[in-house]
Amino acid sequence: MTESPLDLAALVRRHQLGLWRYLRALGARGDQAEDLLQDTFLVALDRLHDDRGDAAVATFLRETARHLWLRRRRDQGRREVLLAEFVEARWRDVAAADEGERWLEALRSCVEGLDGKAREAVQRSYRDGEDRRTIAQALGMKENGVKTLLQRVRAVLRACVERRLGAGEVATNPRRAT
Repeated sequence: MTESPLDLAALVRRHQLGLWRYLRALGARGDQAEDLLQDTFLVALDRLHDDRGDAAVATFLRETARHLWLRRRRDQGRREVLLAEFVEARWRDVAAADEGERWLEALRSCVEGLDGKAREAVQRSYRDGEDRRTIAQALGMKENGVKTLLQRVRAVLRACVERRLGAGEVATNPRRAT
């Protein structure tokens, strides 16, 4: 990273609010806008070597933020395509014969076997559609803790469903997420 003579703190103070609002207007969620802001200012720190005036700097920051946002959306789209392909292959393997009834019953049974916060987090996230912040507040956790809990629970549920359907290797004593 090239050392920049710009005062980053002053740059952030002058442009943060307007840039955050711009990212929200593009369609970024609040947490995405925060992440994109940080990334944009890191690019500015690396590439802006002199102060070209507020208007030029604001334009540079908006263009950078827009580029980063579009790249994330493109990458997300790629992940969605790969996920769709994976789901299609798994559907053909496990669920096509009965339109997913056996798989869904296995999943319901596995969710019923969850305890405590794990079960509540799954229900609030998938049944009720709550976001991580809301779940974290309800469960007395941090947002990252909810994210980690849900990742672990998904792994436990995946192993449980595979075991019930007789698909894939599953450890004899998988850890329970609680």
